[in-house]
Amino acid sequence: MTVATVASRALCGVQAPEVTVEVHLGPGLPAFHIVGLPDAEVREARDRVRAALNHAHFEFPARRITVNLAPAELPKDSSRFDLPIALGILAASGQLEAQALDGQEFAGELSLTGELRPVRGALAMALSARGAGRAFVLPEGNAPQAALAQGAQILPARSLLEVVAHLANEARLAPYCGEAPVMRGDYADFSDVKGQQQAKRALEVAAAGGHSVLMIGPPGTGKSMLALRFPGILPPMSEVDALEVAAVHSVSTQGFDTTRWGERPFRAPHHSASAPALVGGGHLPRPGEISLAHHGVLFLDELPEFDRDVLEALREPIETGRVAISRAARQVEFPARFQLIAAMNPCPCGHCGDRSGRCRCTPERIARYRGRISGPLADRIDIKLEVPAPREAELTGTVPGESSGDIAKRVGRAREAQLARQAKPNALLGTREIDRHCATGREGGELLRHALARLLLSPRAYHRILRVARSIADLAGTSAIGAEHVAEAIQYRRIDASF
Repeated sequence: MTVATVASRALCGVQAPEVTVEVHLGPGLPAFHIVGLPDAEVREARDRVRAALNHAHFEFPARRITVNLAPAELPKDSSRFDLPIALGILAASGQLEAQALDGQEFAGELSLTGELRPVRGALAMALSARGAGRAFVLPEGNAPQAALAQGAQILPARSLLEVVAHLANEARLAPYCGEAPVMRGDYADFSDVKGQQQAKRALEVAAAGGHSVLMIGPPGTGKSMLALRFPGILPPMSEVDALEVAAVHSVSTQGFDTTRWGERPFRAPHHSASAPALVGGGHLPRPGEISLAHHGVLFLDELPEFDRDVLEALREPIETGRVAISRAARQVEFPARFQLIAAMNPCPCGHCGDRSGRCRCTPERIARYRGRISGPLADRIDIKLEVPAPREAELTGTVPGESSGDIAKRVGRAREAQLARQAKPNALLGTREIDRHCATGREGGELLRHALARLLLSPRAYHRILRVARSIADLAGTSAIGAEHVAEAIQYRRIDASF
């Protein structure tokens, strides 16, 4: 019995644990078996591999073939194992030197004619191959994405024949040398929004400190416009953060578009989204919207219209920045350090507080409507503000508002001060770090004590006020938190009692 082993990768979250493809050629009637928890795509590799080998004029062994994908307890999915299986058969049958496979990893889908087609998760696999110190052979269409893993040796190929020629030292594959993508971000501008100065100020504070926001206002006041422009005032992503975002998207069903390298994600799921769609899941778990919004923005419009169970699933990820998905046979953890921006109407009809007096909702209906958002979830949102309808003079004015670029400069300076002081945004400060970096003066302390008594704030809300006050002080360029900074932070919690 002849055995050949080929290294490949199986995606597990944004990690790609190594999978050993063992090919056994044994006596008996010709048969082709794949074991090791393969899904339908992997099982169908038998026909693709057979056709590709025959088309390339290799000998397909007329013996019993067993392909073992180890470790056996890890489910294997997608067509990325086609190329490793084909190479394992060639090595086990003596048509290829088994030693030629050493120091390299392989992934790729085979067409019936032996051409290599792109597969999902190329970046995550390239990162793991780089960590193992191995070269990575993959389809040519995946090379630009895999090359985002700086330092990885990427060897793109167009067909099975090219890979075999490379392994036989007849025509070595050239390492990928494409140009590195430029970090960019193409966002709508804040100057498009007429009026709403208070809302713009609150979003500037949120961007500076990484805080979550809930906007409450009648329909058509600009809540969605403000949210859509919010990524444009966030600080630029570091290369490490951009790599994390790309790795998460590369293992999703949509894949990662290299032209969006360095662009902060903006995810806006419809209110009919299910809990697995939002937090991730499935038989073979995939990242959900909160993970696809990692290092970006998750915008939930019409917040009370989401199913209550869906919203409750956000409580832990908001705090921890990650989500653990547990199934009977598998557990996966995805990153989910997103910034929540939510919007809702003030009442079921949407016109509560409107100057026209059109609202006819009773206090009970309004309380029931707002009660769809649980107190624990509302308590985790740092900034809550009302977004009223702009006045006629603001709508008809011709003076342009402040641009996103100008706001982003102030936000960038504030974020740099936070990173220099504590190496993290203010929204992520722990209790001890709050005591160290968010101390208030006597007047600020008095304001906080009055707020705790009058607004009936929880300890969590108290700490979040201090974090927001720290961000306001950073925007002002001051090291000490003054009473005016505390007062503004308290204003963003005034409507806590309505939830």
